[in-house]
Amino acid sequence: MTDPVLLWLRRDLRLADQPALLAAIEDGAVIPVYILDDDTPKHYAMGGASRWWLHHTLESLDASLRAKGSRLILRRGESADELAKLAEETGAKRVHAIRHFEPWWRNAERAVAKRLDLECHDGNYLAPPGSVTTGSGGQYKIFTPFWRALKATLPPPEPTRVPAHIPAPAHWPKSDSLADWDLLPTKPDWSTGFGKEWTPGEKGAHKRLKAFEEHADRYDETRNLPSVEGSSRLSPHLHFGEVSAAQVWHAVADAGGSVDVFLSEIGWRDYAQTVIGQYPDYGTKNGRDALDTLAWRTGKAADADLEAWQQGRTGYPIVDAGMRQLWTTGWMHNRVRMITASFLIKHLLIDWRKGERWFWDCLVDADYGSNSVNWQWTAGTGIDANMFVRIMAPLVQSPKFDAGAYIREWVPELADITGEAIHDPEEAGCRPRGYPAKIIGHREARERALEAARQAR
Repeated sequence: MTDPVLLWLRRDLRLADQPALLAAIEDGAVIPVYILDDDTPKHYAMGGASRWWLHHTLESLDASLRAKGSRLILRRGESADELAKLAEETGAKRVHAIRHFEPWWRNAERAVAKRLDLECHDGNYLAPPGSVTTGSGGQYKIFTPFWRALKATLPPPEPTRVPAHIPAPAHWPKSDSLADWDLLPTKPDWSTGFGKEWTPGEKGAHKRLKAFEEHADRYDETRNLPSVEGSSRLSPHLHFGEVSAAQVWHAVADAGGSVDVFLSEIGWRDYAQTVIGQYPDYGTKNGRDALDTLAWRTGKAADADLEAWQQGRTGYPIVDAGMRQLWTTGWMHNRVRMITASFLIKHLLIDWRKGERWFWDCLVDADYGSNSVNWQWTAGTGIDANMFVRIMAPLVQSPKFDAGAYIREWVPELADITGEAIHDPEEAGCRPRGYPAKIIGHREARERALEAARQAR
């Protein structure tokens, strides 16, 4: 028998349209392995919500592998070290993996390649990040021309099917127990709302995609309405690679209507990878230095305001609804993400990086590229960004996008308020005693932010 090969899994936890798996099968017996590596990412180790998702998706993946004659091997530690140990234990000399673009995974791939024969494949994006270039061969920094160039390369190749059988090695190496990893919260268990909202795993991803197909043609008309929920909710499934971008594209591309707007959002994922490829520290460093001198608020008052924002106690119903939805479900509606992020940065004048870190810990779809690019876009610090002086008015956004039912769902103190008063009960004179007053007035916050921007310039 030939030596077995290792299939190194990370954010590609699926059997369909899995090029690394197919290549490994071509080489012979396959040992699929997932390594819980908190050492390589350092301060970007997975947050709590993502770890909840990981537990359940690994359970699902192992069951799928076993149905194909295989199984999932679990190890914990630094990726290069653990793969080298597995190679020594099993006689494997080659590792197949889907290429990843977070800076820590690029470092890990280089470390693995120094010790083993590593063959990386593309398969998590519409096109290999870095492959869509300008006329001079450079990398795009602005989304619109990037998307125009990316569209010219599409559609992506047709997705491949789940293999009928995965050849197993003569002997399986030892595996950690998933339960021993303690990925699920217990004291306290803050994830009780997650299971009501999500079904992690490849089957859950395809069920979600199938449901979205029915209204993909109305995406642009409904995506900004929190109470209607017209978004796909595919983001965590895409992040963990339970479904590929190509699978999503081919499922909905011909839906007609406004589906092109949704497809551009899939393209935004590719754009975010292009950005972090050029700026690996984009999660911690401004993309542009124009606001490097902006005086963010610090100290006890700012810390108290940050905590009020995190807990959904700002006195702005649309902001509080979003932050409570995030805590309860590990997810937040896209329009509300922009509103809550803008509120932290501009109303509270708190450094965008503190918001990025909170989202990293609380989101089940926490993605380094998308999270950092989106926060920098809102902050006006990114290479392609909204201007800092464009300040979202949450009390305008809320009625504009008909968020009343959304607020009543997530802020139960306001559930009995009827009509337009739901958007600003304090102004309407019907703020319940148990709901906080506004943490700061909109006009006062706006003037403070604009003055800070003037001082920075």
